[in-house]
Amino acid sequence: MQCWIISIGDELLIGDTINTNASWMAQLLSEYGVEVERIVTLKDDLSVLKETISDALDSVDLVISTGGLGPTHDDVTKTAVTDLFDTELIVHEPTLSFIKKTFKKRNIPFSKSNHLQAKVPADSEVLFNEQGTAPGLWLEKNNSILVVLPGVPYEMKHLMQKKVLPKLRKLLNGNVVRKARYLLTSGIGESTLSDEVVGDLSSYFNENISVAYLPSTQGTRIRVRARGSSEEDVENKMRPVIEHLKKSAGEYIVGEGKDLHLAKVLGELMTEKNLTMATAESCTGGLLGSKVTDIPGSSRYMKGGIIAYANEVKVKELDVEAEDLQKYGAVSKVVALQMAKGIAQKMGADIGVSTTGIAGPEGGTREKPVGTVWIGFWNRDQHFAIKGEFTKDRWVNKERSVFVALEMVRRILLNISEMPYGLQKQTV
Repeated sequence: MQCWIISIGDELLIGDTINTNASWMAQLLSEYGVEVERIVTLKDDLSVLKETISDALDSVDLVISTGGLGPTHDDVTKTAVTDLFDTELIVHEPTLSFIKKTFKKRNIPFSKSNHLQAKVPADSEVLFNEQGTAPGLWLEKNNSILVVLPGVPYEMKHLMQKKVLPKLRKLLNGNVVRKARYLLTSGIGESTLSDEVVGDLSSYFNENISVAYLPSTQGTRIRVRARGSSEEDVENKMRPVIEHLKKSAGEYIVGEGKDLHLAKVLGELMTEKNLTMATAESCTGGLLGSKVTDIPGSSRYMKGGIIAYANEVKVKELDVEAEDLQKYGAVSKVVALQMAKGIAQKMGADIGVSTTGIAGPEGGTREKPVGTVWIGFWNRDQHFAIKGEFTKDRWVNKERSVFVALEMVRRILLNISEMPYGLQKQTV
């Protein structure tokens, strides 16, 4: 089954709203064997909507639109649909009753525009929306399906999962099975990973299997997709590729899973080894501690942290030597080392991790350009710092610093000698 996704709204085109709906739907549909052929974003223009939806219905089996179902004058999706299907709007009484009850419960006046939201094309199947006031619609024409959904993300997701997917499963029953597996790697660049570590995979490729590298500040996720006649057939097709990746990438692989997070893997290691940690942050401003504590159960191993942004805080709270700050500067190996040891001792933690750097976009010098970051580590056996030189972007520098720090600790716990991205340990 081939599909077009049509996102509707001026706010998407001018950048007021980020179009997360399309990417979420595309991922979900691909998991169920629906091939997304095209994603289109349109303005709130009746003629443009009619033309595009008509072209989509003539081109593919399934068209899904989001947006344009609200109560204001610029919400014209239903008008476009009624024109295309040569029908009229009628009141859907269950929806009207639901809206009235919802408004009454919230003590909100019920207006004429809200009444219009309960009107649907006469030829449509209503996808009742328990999460909002705009119902979804399912229409069929010339062997093609049009699904019309609201643009509010949580409403769209609810209708996709509870209403649309069950209907699609029936239609897809007996069709080709598609699956994907994801391996998260960290501490190595995408090009080095693919060219020098994993190597040539072309011998595995055919129309039934593919591999993609998906880089982010956390690391590179490797996606292996396959299709076959059954679940077992798909797994058999993927197995040789997965085995090759695990053998070649080895210690760079953090774990498997589409949504796997480096902090989760580190937390599992900390729990397994019955260790605790604490963080002292300057340039990352608490982001490292936030990532660690995003994981449920992190209280088992996370003692606490200090955002030591000002030098006086480094001195007073972390026992950093004022003379060293004066001599070497806050962004230095010496200060990173003292911060890591200071936070571990202050919090009574087994491991101390520190970050100090120049996030940017200003503040850099020739000797210490923007993107220079020192990350410190301390435990009873090791005390060192690594130096990273990242980008000119403040947010990217903070994120990169955090994930390099997490990967650094993961490697220490696994006795992996090489540091992330080939960075070198520097001791006192």
